[in-house]
Amino acid sequence: MFSNLLKNLSILKKFLFINLIFFTIIGLFTFIYLKNVQPNLIKKKSSNHIEIINNTIDNLVRLEVEFIEEDIRKFLFSTRFLFQNLDRVIFFDNELNLVGDTDTLDLDPRSFSTRLDIVELEVLNEEKTKEITETKNINVGNDNAVSLRDILYNYVSSKNYGIPFTFTEEEFNKFKLTTIKNVMKDGKNIGYLAISENANDIRAAIEERKTFIIRTAIAVGIVILIFSFVLNKYFLKPIRNLVTYTKAIKEKNSKITNIEGLKIRNDELGLLSNSLDDMTLELQKRISQAENFSTDLVHEIRNPLASLKSASEILHDTNDINQRIKLINILSHDVQRIERLITDYSQMLKDEVALSKEKTKKLDIEPIIKSVVDDFNNIYKVKRGINISYKNDGQNKYFINGIENRIEQIIANLLDNAISFSEDNKDIIVKVSKLDGKKINIDILDEGQGFKEKDTNKIFKRFYSNRPDKFGQHSGLGLNIVKNLVDLHNGSIKASNRADKKGARMEVIFPMV
Repeated sequence: MFSNLLKNLSILKKFLFINLIFFTIIGLFTFIYLKNVQPNLIKKKSSNHIEIINNTIDNLVRLEVEFIEEDIRKFLFSTRFLFQNLDRVIFFDNELNLVGDTDTLDLDPRSFSTRLDIVELEVLNEEKTKEITETKNINVGNDNAVSLRDILYNYVSSKNYGIPFTFTEEEFNKFKLTTIKNVMKDGKNIGYLAISENANDIRAAIEERKTFIIRTAIAVGIVILIFSFVLNKYFLKPIRNLVTYTKAIKEKNSKITNIEGLKIRNDELGLLSNSLDDMTLELQKRISQAENFSTDLVHEIRNPLASLKSASEILHDTNDINQRIKLINILSHDVQRIERLITDYSQMLKDEVALSKEKTKKLDIEPIIKSVVDDFNNIYKVKRGINISYKNDGQNKYFINGIENRIEQIIANLLDNAISFSEDNKDIIVKVSKLDGKKINIDILDEGQGFKEKDTNKIFKRFYSNRPDKFGQHSGLGLNIVKNLVDLHNGSIKASNRADKKGARMEVIFPMV
């Protein structure tokens, strides 16, 4: 039940609820502690009283002091040092007559006429063990007044007779602790001894503890409230904004959130907000790309499918051998076209997924380019007599931040494109140079037909192809893939015709590191 309750609460409410429970438990233990601290402190003082009483009784018996005024007076004078920490020591004879008092050595009986209000005198008649000392409060100012002699009368008649009895009293803003006990000699009771001590230190200790606990509780409460405010304003509220932001994305809602305000934070929430926003933009970009890819693919497939349908219908109705051969070639060409589209499209999607997992690093692109050039030379020099040469501007090391296999893919696709536009036994040049000491320039020059388009940016669009049939067979995705990979490396790519009008030029520029 408790876990279910917490499950349905917000973080702030959970925090406040847990603190409430914590405070309740601490408050309960504090109440129990304060309830028992006074009796414990009184018990300690009472134990000291009992020890003094027992020592005094031992001295009375040893010195054979009689409970008469003269003997008690002499005893008090001789043993005054024993009672220096006590406020008052009083002696009564067996008939409860006052025979001695440390406060009034003149033994004036009127000095013991202080009125005491007893709360529960009947406690003296309760059953007690010989090890336990009973403590009760006796307050001054009540109409039910009783003297110390009256307490002794009750003590004599109680079942606790012979056991030290301790009680407390409040007198004129003083908290006093008094212990009484009978004095035995040779098995006979010869009198009574009462000692009294100012116990204001007990009250002060209790008040000090109460004050400390109250102040601590108030301070902790204020800290919790301040922390709750800070937690809500600077942590929970931003998190709620992020939740609203994600819901808006899920529901494709243009609802404005405070995400921009969170992105400028320099803490973990700021990092989370930026990461979430970047991830959202990347997902939206990929979704948009996928939608565009799908649309373009459907569009590109529609034409060869229409051609397939028409050719198949005609093929079904004609018996002309030459026409049937021509239609079969058309069917074969359209099937290959569709196959290339699907294959290249599938590979492009795989590349997109792979790119999201790959990370750039500092690398020298010269050996990468040389390796690709050598591989293509080994194939096309023998196959078509096409010679691919590599040149640089004579400088060492061409460092960029990049992905090695993606740089290979860029060069390979550009060389494949150049070869598809080149006739047999032609030359292709790959040049690498530095521009202004800040950029790396890669030029790929062929001797093909060049570009007929005035706007050469068209060639980087998906599925765009303007090649004659006799030059290679492509889906129109190659240069689009190259453009995406170049953009990934924060570079640029430009297509143009050579200045000598002997072919095309593809220029790739990467920032140098």
